[in-house]
Amino acid sequence: MDGEEFSMEDPSQLLQSASEFANYPGVPNDVAAKEFLDRFPLPVIINALQTKSEVPGLEATLVACLERIFKTKCGASLIPHYMPFVQVGLTADSQLVRCLACKTVSCLLKNIDETISAAQLIIDNGVYPLLLDCLINGNEQVATASMEAIEKLAGSQKGMEIVFPANNSDDMHLGNLSARCSSLGRVRVLSLIVKLFSVSRDVASAVYNSNLLSLLEAKIRDTDDTLVSLSVFELFYELAEVKHATEFLSKTTLVQLLSSTISNMSKEAILRSRAMMISGRLLSNDNIYMFIDESNLGVKAIISAIDGRLRLESQDLNECESALEALGQIGSSNQGATLLLTISPPAARHVIDAAFDKHARGKQLASLHSLANISGETRSDSNIILNGDAEESLRLLIYEAASKSSKLTPSGLFLSVLQQDSQVRLAAYRVLTGLVARPWCLMEICSKQEIINIVTGPNTETTKIGMEARYKCCVAIHRAFMSSSKLTGNPALAPIAAKLQEAVSRGPYLADKIYREAQPMVVTADRF
Repeated sequence: MDGEEFSMEDPSQLLQSASEFANYPGVPNDVAAKEFLDRFPLPVIINALQTKSEVPGLEATLVACLERIFKTKCGASLIPHYMPFVQVGLTADSQLVRCLACKTVSCLLKNIDETISAAQLIIDNGVYPLLLDCLINGNEQVATASMEAIEKLAGSQKGMEIVFPANNSDDMHLGNLSARCSSLGRVRVLSLIVKLFSVSRDVASAVYNSNLLSLLEAKIRDTDDTLVSLSVFELFYELAEVKHATEFLSKTTLVQLLSSTISNMSKEAILRSRAMMISGRLLSNDNIYMFIDESNLGVKAIISAIDGRLRLESQDLNECESALEALGQIGSSNQGATLLLTISPPAARHVIDAAFDKHARGKQLASLHSLANISGETRSDSNIILNGDAEESLRLLIYEAASKSSKLTPSGLFLSVLQQDSQVRLAAYRVLTGLVARPWCLMEICSKQEIINIVTGPNTETTKIGMEARYKCCVAIHRAFMSSSKLTGNPALAPIAAKLQEAVSRGPYLADKIYREAQPMVVTADRF
């Protein structure tokens, strides 16, 4: 294609029109894109971008304009015919143009006609190696755009074959690429691996089978650099959030790495805290227990490591709160809560002891929310109650905590947290919502009229989240009460039943039973 044919001496008209198109509000559509391209064909725009970049504002404006055009079906349909320009763009000196070229590849993969193989176009034009170069050597925006394009490429079977070559010695294999690039480039490759892992289970399987997860594990083992370790831990934290992560992460040495990091006194407290939070997220899913060994040795090692940190009185406060939160996350699953309550000594004791200690507010808040998770507030109704040993352990730990306090009874402990500030009260509602499914807890609640008054009081809370938490707690108490024939058949408790029923019927937000319409008031005017 002859560049002279599409050159223009004065690009001012193109600049003005491109600026209007780029800044037009709303999502670009095919009609607008076609009208613009009828006035300024794509070769004209590309030629101006290549030859008039010294004109102030032209490059940035044309890049923004082309980005909007390629997001439309009309614009994307043109990309296969201009792949040489995509190639040139990916190797351009301008970071803006390189970023545009990466985004253009994403648009190609997202909007291309099904009759054309985008993956084959990428192979034929040598685009994938150029995307990897943008990932490694581009600025932050270019690297992000490249990563997104590679993610989309891996979404198809043909694309997976490009991203995960069968030959492990292939230069484009991500493991080999990581080995030969700078430390920044290596972190970007690791970030790409995490992004790819989240695309689908099939892609996650390809990541695992390509031995790419081991790159992250090795990075943790082989460095004493706190910042590098933190960066990799952040990636593991993202991995642990992926739905299908447990199946593959359970096959790695991650669980052992986490427990050893938590137990390592020579590590920075922030690293131990992050390892705890990753452990909590990873073990909060009941599915993890389907894939690890039946004896749960890895999980027990993590719980034991966290328990060991909480035993230390000189522990960093932030680390302590992280440990308590991690136990709460582990306890949000039925099997996790069971382990916390049945391992000897039960790690849940730290949570219960701190939950009712108002002298350390941060620890108390973290512990109350964790106790709510362990007691089943976040689990389905059929999954709240644990096995017999775990339930007995939970009951004994709470009664023991009460006996060591000035309140003497669990009902006294519950009332004490409900009488604190709104944030503590919110956490206390969650605790009671989970615990009240146990008959002993229901009896404790009904034994304190003050507790009933707070959870049924329409004016107790002033914020939406507080009102909803109070109401959910009230509903849970009412449901447990009505399912207990022992309590419903007791005439002495009839006023409590009526109060709960009235509060449930009122809903979370109505403060008064009767709302009066505004009435005009006639008064005698003040005279001076």
